Amino acid sequence: MGEFSMSLLGPVEIRNLADRLDLRPTKKFGQNFVIDGGTVRRIVRVADLAPDDVVIEVGPGLGSLTLALLPEVRQVVAVEIDPVLAGQLPLTVADKAPSLASRLSVVGADALRIGPGDLAGQQPTALVANLPYNVSVPVVLHLLEVLPTLRKGLVMVQSEVADRLAAGPGSKVYGVPSVKAAWYASVRRAGPVGRSVFWPVPNVDSGLVAFSRREPPSTTASREEVFAVIDAAFAQRRKTLRAALGSWAGSPALAERALRAAGVDPSARGEQLDILAFTRIAEHKLVE
Repeated sequence: MGEFSMSLLGPVEIRNLADRLDLRPTKKFGQNFVIDGGTVRRIVRVADLAPDDVVIEVGPGLGSLTLALLPEVRQVVAVEIDPVLAGQLPLTVADKAPSLASRLSVVGADALRIGPGDLAGQQPTALVANLPYNVSVPVVLHLLEVLPTLRKGLVMVQSEVADRLAAGPGSKVYGVPSVKAAWYASVRRAGPVGRSVFWPVPNVDSGLVAFSRREPPSTTASREEVFAVIDAAFAQRRKTLRAALGSWAGSPALAERALRAAGVDPSARGEQLDILAFTRIAEHKLVE
């Protein structure tokens, strides 16, 4: 932890803090708080952060991960939808790590609705978060879309969601989240997380997902055009692409023309294609 000495929040402190705030973790906000110091240190280590990184943390909760992040980076922008938690976080940091309090910005907002202008003048370079499970995929995709400065990330999500985000073509869990995430970044599983590190203990396993942004795979088809192909292909995932893309292209015959021009077998299904293939299909519709 370098020049800074500080203590992380332990299980007793977290429960005492929650009692003092009369806080009952809610399913509405997908709240499960990390109570294990080793887990937050591991997240920070695996996130591979640099001293000049600006981290956006979504759903900081009571501040376990926030306290572990602050010594390692230039700034942490914590986005918290719960007003009680958003109000408490600066107080916790001032108490536990007063020398680092200036590195924290708290934004009381819904992460699904924020844009670059909502982040206290900061331009995040990394997303590191224990994401609320009920919005984890939309949050990751939204932030990659609206924050072009975001270069990398490590998020803790439900294990099945981690599998979906990191899945490749042909996998049973490969679907819309997998392909859309691949438009923005290379994505990989970065390890499992046990249930006992949370309070309350969830009834699902968790996993870490790491991503690294790369250039979009197309310069001629827009993200919206490529995502329209992806949505159409997986809306009827049991159908062949010729049939599934019929309404998108104007007719099954036009879909077949676009598919053949893109070098894709019209009898294939969406789960067999990678992001490059979906991009080529979108590009060849433009040629029509």
